[in-house]
Amino acid sequence: MVELSTVEEGTLERTLNEWTAKGWNLDGVQFAMREASKRPAMAFVFFTREGAAASHDEDAARARLMRLSETGGPTAVLASEPPSESEDGGMPRIHPLSARERLARLAGLDEPDPVEEGLMLEPEE
Repeated sequence: MVELSTVEEGTLERTLNEWTAKGWNLDGVQFAMREASKRPAMAFVFFTREGAAASHDEDAARARLMRLSETGGPTAVLASEPPSESEDGGMPRIHPLSARERLARLAGLDEPDPVEEGLMLEPEE
């Protein structure tokens, strides 16, 4: 898929020529319209080509998702807070956040709620 933010005859033509020259076949074009205009705001040009199906390592993908849910992804870490300077004055140190801590910061909470292991209900008297 190729995303075009400028939708004009020339950009569509250049995109089609570029990707078909690389061996891709045009599969379709989808336009994203603006409410206030009949002119499209964006275009998504879809290409396909024959080849062997990609193999996926499901165990590695699950392990990566678990690791990201515990520590947060690199982008979440960078966006979480301005990095503090390291002692040597070189590269800033990045402090990883868990997904729970990141969501708490996005929600505007100073500190996330403590994780409860179990909930004990008191009987009503």
